[in-house]
Amino acid sequence: MIRICFAGLFAAALLSAQPSSEDAAVRQVVSRYVAAREHSDEKAIAALFTADADQLVSSGEWRKGRPEVVRGTLASSQSTGGTRTITVESVRFLSGDVALADGRYEIAGTSSGATRRMWTSIILKRTPDGWRIAAIRNMLPAPPAR
Repeated sequence: MIRICFAGLFAAALLSAQPSSEDAAVRQVVSRYVAAREHSDEKAIAALFTADADQLVSSGEWRKGRPEVVRGTLASSQSTGGTRTITVESVRFLSGDVALADGRYEIAGTSSGATRRMWTSIILKRTPDGWRIAAIRNMLPAPPAR
């Protein structure tokens, strides 16, 4: 009896450690976003966002609505240059149709030569066409308070 309970708990722990298909789908949207940015693909970027999406970037600029998000994304990529990566560290489902993806966001090889290290939180919404980005919040880490 004890062996069966232990085996059941072990199996449950393994299953919970495995990313779900929804988790993988959310991560895939973030990956597609990075790839579309790197290729300056306006249509691909636009297709990943909801119509009412917004993006608050580390400079304080707040882009509201899909057209402004796309325009600002392309302008930012062009002006700073570099290679962007987002390493999703966690995906949390706030409801069956809303997910929060948090990750490390880096831009290597910028026009200034420095690597920018930031944090990003991406809120995604399930739509009839699949997961779409509803909001992005990019943050620069601050030194610890003393």
